[in-house]
Amino acid sequence: MKPITATQHESVTASAMSTPSVRWALASLSLSMLMPSLDTSIANAGLPTLVQVFSASFQTVQWVVLAYLLALTTLIVSVGRIGDLWGRRRLLLAGIALFTIASLLCGLAPTLGLLVAARAAQGVGAALMMALTVAMVGETVPKNRTGSAMGLLGTMSAIGTTLGPSLGGLLMVGFGWQSIFLVNVPLGFVNFLLAYRYLPADRQQAKLDRPSFDYKGTVLLALALAAYALAMTSGHGSFGALNIGLLLAAACTVVFFIRIETTAAAPLIRLAMFRNPVLGGSLAMSTLVSTVIMSTLVVGPFYLSRALGLAATTVGLALSLGPLVSALTGVPAGRLVDRFGANRTSIVGLSGMVTGCFTLAFIPVTFGIVGYLLPIVCTTTSYALFQAANNTLIMTTINADQRGVISGLLNLSRNLGLITGAAVMGAVFTFAASTTNMVTASVEAVATGMRVTFGVAAVLIVVALTIAVVSQILARVQHEQE
Repeated sequence: MKPITATQHESVTASAMSTPSVRWALASLSLSMLMPSLDTSIANAGLPTLVQVFSASFQTVQWVVLAYLLALTTLIVSVGRIGDLWGRRRLLLAGIALFTIASLLCGLAPTLGLLVAARAAQGVGAALMMALTVAMVGETVPKNRTGSAMGLLGTMSAIGTTLGPSLGGLLMVGFGWQSIFLVNVPLGFVNFLLAYRYLPADRQQAKLDRPSFDYKGTVLLALALAAYALAMTSGHGSFGALNIGLLLAAACTVVFFIRIETTAAAPLIRLAMFRNPVLGGSLAMSTLVSTVIMSTLVVGPFYLSRALGLAATTVGLALSLGPLVSALTGVPAGRLVDRFGANRTSIVGLSGMVTGCFTLAFIPVTFGIVGYLLPIVCTTTSYALFQAANNTLIMTTINADQRGVISGLLNLSRNLGLITGAAVMGAVFTFAASTTNMVTASVEAVATGMRVTFGVAAVLIVVALTIAVVSQILARVQHEQE
């Protein structure tokens, strides 16, 4: 069976969104976003069990999570660029296959070392899938329906992240720890068949016309990102000399990376792209917004359990509301983007997030769980709207030959925001509460930490809102000058 050609997909009109071929292609892209998102969080549920199974320390077992995140974070931009050069569909199929095989190896791993190695390979496959899935949207659906497709992918990402811990717990109880990895095998098999059959074929490009790959830039960027990710995730809540050293190493490596990119014949990232105010502004906003969203997961459990005195089961249900709302509003948000435009809806989304964060910062404890949940619903709904608008804005304003690397940068900005949010916003919370032992912290201390953290979060969203307005003005002026 021959795949549908790219030329055929370019001629698809808006009404073709309902044709079986496009629906199955979107099903494949949805699975390609769901599977790596699911494995970002599903392994966390198995860490206590893995400590017992392999008779290892928690710090050692934690590499089951870190190996995946490091591989995903460090490679996501590079694999996007490789997709631009060598074919996105071809590389996406390779990513699905690698992710599926690595998942099987994770489930069969007899030792912790082999499990960590398989998780790293799984992270490489995840990087391929996440970077190229967003890039493939432009070749799969009509341009005027990009918002709906981006909203769908946002929904899949939220569902995967939300479902991970609970699904992991259920699978371990019923089938053992191996099942949290083996669940990907049938999903990957189905996804590979769908992608092979329905995704648009890569355009044929002569080898002489194909730009060379920037190996030096790739290695430097990977080293910089790995150093930054380790600086933000190591230390278990403390920030010492090792963390500072890693941050300095990351900064120095970035300087070398920029120097290499300015002289490379075919750079990994064309620095001139950032002269486009839309691209630079959108990536900055994505990082800031992801940092804020992570704070709800970092601060929420302590506020609900300590300040409001809720039971563990109630805390779990309350924490699942935000991601659930984000998942349910992803597709409607995408349709609003298609109807009203990405610029307008991104402003509305950021404004809603400011409202939600300021409300969380000033809501009194006496309002109880309702006073927490309503602002969370406002914040996460607005986040889904912003994410659909921002992704659409980027992917519809760039050249087709750069979709892979830009998609990688977009995913990277989100991942860096989540990593930074976990470290920085967690530090803000403990500093404001004046204690590092949240288990015994007083109600007043936790409430103060909550107010200060979301006050900072609101300021970050105001900065993002300012960037949105300024970048739109600059883009308009640039367009008029051209």
